[in-house]
Amino acid sequence: MSVELAHTLLDQAGQILLGKQHQLRLALCCMLARGHLLIEDVPGVGKTTLAHVLAQLPGLAFQRIQFTSDLLPADILGVSVFDRERNGFHFHRGPIFAQLILADEINRATPKTQSALLEAMEEGQITADGHTFALPAPFFVIATQNPATQVGTFALPESQLDRFLMRIALGYPDAAAERELMLGINRRDLLAQMPAVLDPETLARMQQACAAVHVSGALADYVQALLAHTRHRPQHPIGLSPRAGLALIAAARAWAWLAGRDHVQPEDLQRVFPAVAGHRLAPGRDVAAAEAEAQDVLAAVPIP
Repeated sequence: MSVELAHTLLDQAGQILLGKQHQLRLALCCMLARGHLLIEDVPGVGKTTLAHVLAQLPGLAFQRIQFTSDLLPADILGVSVFDRERNGFHFHRGPIFAQLILADEINRATPKTQSALLEAMEEGQITADGHTFALPAPFFVIATQNPATQVGTFALPESQLDRFLMRIALGYPDAAAERELMLGINRRDLLAQMPAVLDPETLARMQQACAAVHVSGALADYVQALLAHTRHRPQHPIGLSPRAGLALIAAARAWAWLAGRDHVQPEDLQRVFPAVAGHRLAPGRDVAAAEAEAQDVLAAVPIP
């Protein structure tokens, strides 16, 4: 039943983001694998709309943070304010305390502000004024960024990029989808009319089901072969890390679960590999170029 609900969510989302079924499936796999998603593309192709879709249809509490050059870490995490009645400081929680965070145009903020997300994305908690605060569960970050060639951007460092399980691009719609967008109902209005398909508890059960999908020893050998290959290619000074291997397996499990299987096949791994590995292999290149490098790795490593 849970798989059917997931496909219902994909069908509903496909009515909002036309012609983007593969990207929607990757985004849902990222969520089911308990990862975070980075969307890099030019303005106006639906990056923010995708975040709204993934917040509303699963019934998640949503906060949008608009990243700008003057944004401070306290604007994200929160700040302690002196309370005269209590004669002490009281922590006012920032917008990070939500189940789904849209970090919009994350590369327009300074590195200091970008780094405020590191602990939250890795540990599901934040530390402020010497105290640790747990974040809501599930916790999912969707960050959007404009291409590095655009004015006023600060490239994400490798350590920040590595916190994102996947990086994808939406691209321009095809002619038929673009015509339907122009002549049809506004997509935000259409989304507002759609009820939530899931709730956070159901999503948590789906995540547990994905984590239980079987990974054979032969598939683990394939993952290790892919990792080892990237560590010995001269064009990749730093190959894929063990964390990248864990991310590959988690994403492949989610892809297999959506296909209705209780085990991962090599094809599942190959479908998610470019989105998971591209930004780790070629952090300074755009999505298309990075994914092309990832495809070269797949072509060079035979399936055991």
